[in-house]
Amino acid sequence: MTWKDAYLESRVLSADPLELICLLYQHALDMVHEARGHLAAGDIAARSRAISRAIAAISELDASLDHAVGGQFSSRLAGLYRYMRQRLTEANLRQQDAPLAEVASLLATLAEGWNASRIQAAPPQPSYPAAFVPSEAVFAESVPYEHNWSA
Repeated sequence: MTWKDAYLESRVLSADPLELICLLYQHALDMVHEARGHLAAGDIAARSRAISRAIAAISELDASLDHAVGGQFSSRLAGLYRYMRQRLTEANLRQQDAPLAEVASLLATLAEGWNASRIQAAPPQPSYPAAFVPSEAVFAESVPYEHNWSA
């Protein structure tokens, strides 16, 4: 297991549901970008693997939809996920970049929306009095660490 795999596993295990959705979007988007690079390089096997992984991430997003709660929004999102999987399959079969670019754009837009939702839903960060916040000089390499707190 590489350090990247260990880091990702740690993030997934400690993530809340909104963060998991954001991680899936980012993974799908990363795989589409990889597929585009492999398409340009002519690496058919790597392109197919990347597209398959993107489709798997989108399928996971689709499976996580709760149609009883989400209603019309959930149904439309499911339709968009079907469309993206179809376009990825076409891109793989026809070896075309345009469908990959389209899916990348859709995923980026959706990821941006979900990230904004996650930020809005995040609990507020505690604010500390200025006396308890270390100055930037504390973190500078050339300045030795000193406590600047007063009682």
